[in-house]
Amino acid sequence: MSGEPKPSADVPRLNRTVKPTATPPVRIVHLGLGAFHRSHQAWYTQHAGDAAEWGIASFTGRRPDAATVLAEQDGLFTVVERSGAGDSFEVIGSIVEAVDGADVGRLAELVAAPETAIITLTITEAAYAADLSVAVQDSTPLARLVAALAARRTAAAGPIAVVSCDNLAENGTVARHAIGAIALAVDPGLAAWIDANVSFVSTSVDRITPRTTTADLALVASACGYRDDAAVVTEPFHNWILSGDFPAGRPRWEDAGAVFVDDLEPYENRKLWLLNGAHSILAYAGQIRGHSTVAEALSDDVCRDAVEAFWDEAAQHLSGDALGIPAYRDALVERFGNSRIAHHLTQIAMDGTTKLRMRALPVLAAERAAGRSGDGAARMIAAWTAYLSSTADFHDPLAADIREAKTLDGEPRTAALLALLSPELANDPALVAQIHRLQDSLAATISHA
Repeated sequence: MSGEPKPSADVPRLNRTVKPTATPPVRIVHLGLGAFHRSHQAWYTQHAGDAAEWGIASFTGRRPDAATVLAEQDGLFTVVERSGAGDSFEVIGSIVEAVDGADVGRLAELVAAPETAIITLTITEAAYAADLSVAVQDSTPLARLVAALAARRTAAAGPIAVVSCDNLAENGTVARHAIGAIALAVDPGLAAWIDANVSFVSTSVDRITPRTTTADLALVASACGYRDDAAVVTEPFHNWILSGDFPAGRPRWEDAGAVFVDDLEPYENRKLWLLNGAHSILAYAGQIRGHSTVAEALSDDVCRDAVEAFWDEAAQHLSGDALGIPAYRDALVERFGNSRIAHHLTQIAMDGTTKLRMRALPVLAAERAAGRSGDGAARMIAAWTAYLSSTADFHDPLAADIREAKTLDGEPRTAALLALLSPELANDPALVAQIHRLQDSLAATISHA
């Protein structure tokens, strides 16, 4: 924004001369170099007890910008932990190489290196759902990864772990299937090698990391005395739960609080439904009601009541004292209410057709199977349909289909939008009527807002 302060050009650029930092050897390759990766996997690796042994080479996704900036800073960046009590600043040095994702040669070289033990992914949920005919092109992250795994096979570099850190249920299994399908289409022998030599680790990840603003960069320059164009702002809370094998070793991430479990499903459902599901409700209902951030939307009784109703439903299907659901809900309210973290609803609202399949549909199905209405989960879907009806400015992998559905009116429009989530929903007249009613109810609150 033009009114925000900008970092001074007089301060030196952050690099390993300004902040002398050890450079660990590359043993982790990451796809999806963005703010969340820097605040989460890179942060955990920095805080592992054996961090000196584990460097990360991070590759960008669609654009090279983040790699260009980080390369100029020798991979260094600042994590700003922002709480109600103030800000703290820490330089992270675990990323030792930042690379344009289009550099498939360097990706293949690093994945083929015997020292590389782990490949982590933050490529967004939509990347796993790409049509296979498109995915086999080398412009997609998973196709690039398959090509790199082929290089590892040729080099006889041994087994390796792929760790998905995207917000998907059973994300390791989803990654296995997507990568396996691409490999099979390219070379059945490669698919067999991957099946025998690549482990797929499932994870649940959690750390709210909004987009960094120019004001944030100016703050870092003022507080730290250097210019950092790759700084990230995040909350103090962090959580990482992993399940799977690491045949070539791994960092001691548990030293930073990571938890390794045999059964990940209850934990990933807790996060997908309670945190991510609430985010979707706030993103869609909140924007309809004129809010721009999570904290603003949560302070609105209409949005807060919708979140609590959904949480009540979801909690019926999250069993086990180890999950600590009441405490988890209380912590979410505190985290969401942190107005110093400007988590923008437009960012959360992206890719709704992919996200709602994981956040709303499982709870809706479970509630209806139990003989209950599932209004809480249905209201999340209704907020999404109302949001789409209220704007032409949305981002979704099925954007063209959404625009076609929006040419209809009334319940036919609602049914056409529901069909993009699940054909079964659109073929259930009672459910279509239920969601359309909830959409109208939400619209009615706008005139009284």
